[in-house]
Order: sequence, then structure tokens, then C-alpha cells
Amino acid sequence: MFSVGDKVVYPMHGAGTIQNIEEKSVLGETRAYYILRIPYGRLQVMVPVVGSDAAGLRPIVTKEKITEVRELLSAPSTPMDENWNRRYRENMDKLRSGDPCKVAEVIRNLMRVEREKRLSTGEKKLLANARQILASEIVLVEGIPEEEAMSMIDKAV
Repeated sequence: MFSVGDKVVYPMHGAGTIQNIEEKSVLGETRAYYILRIPYGRLQVMVPVVGSDAAGLRPIVTKEKITEVRELLSAPSTPMDENWNRRYRENMDKLRSGDPCKVAEVIRNLMRVEREKRLSTGEKKLLANARQILASEIVLVEGIPEEEAMSMIDKAV
């Protein structure tokens, strides 16, 4: 269980801080919810306390893990399916995992594909979302501005 003030990552939304834990009635059922403030886009997300593990809510990683992520960003690309639709689904699954190493892999591979040929509109959005998710976690771990985190990602690739 998390507490108010904890820094967490919610897959597909990014990293944020638990602002409050509130009882809310949704569809006639009262439950406790984590109220997350995600700085990117100034989002506020409600995550049910029960089932938050299954939803992928996790604490932010350590600085050592961010170092590993930087190394992954500059490592050689991994093979991806030639079919953009299958590639999109595989990359989306990696994003949903919430694992920063898998998110970094998606960013690295798609940025390199984009340099050689055009990405589909869906893949462009997926890349932008992956960059935002990873940058939001780097911001909280390293205590740096978002622009600096994005620049770090781009330079590493």
C-alpha cells in the first residue's frame, strides 16, 4: 500500500505523486482511491487501491535503474516485426508493462526506425507517449526539468 506523497508510476500515464487517498462512490460502489497528480499534462488520475498492483501501479525506480535505462537507449536496436500493425501491438504491450527498460526499448527502436523511414500515425503517437512516460519518471527520479529529461532521452538514442 502506498501513502500520500509517494512517487509512483501508472503505466500508460507516467509518473506522479499520490496527492490523497479518498473514498469515492463510483457506479454505486464506494472504494478507496489513490489520487495521483501527474505533472505532464497536469493530469489527475484516480486508481482504486484494491487492484492497484494488477493495474501496474509501482514506485518510481532508483537512480541506478535510470543509468541502466540510459545504457539501453544507446544500445543496438532489437529486431522488430516488419509489419507495422504487429510491431505496434508488440510495442504497446511493452508500454503497458510499465517496465522502464521496455519503454526505453520502444523509444530507441522507434526513433531509429523514424530516422530511416516514416512511422505510421499510430506509431508516432506511441513514440510520443513512450517518451512522455519515461521522461516523467526521469523527472521525479533525477529532480530535473522535463525538457532536460526529454533531451537526455534524445541524446542517448
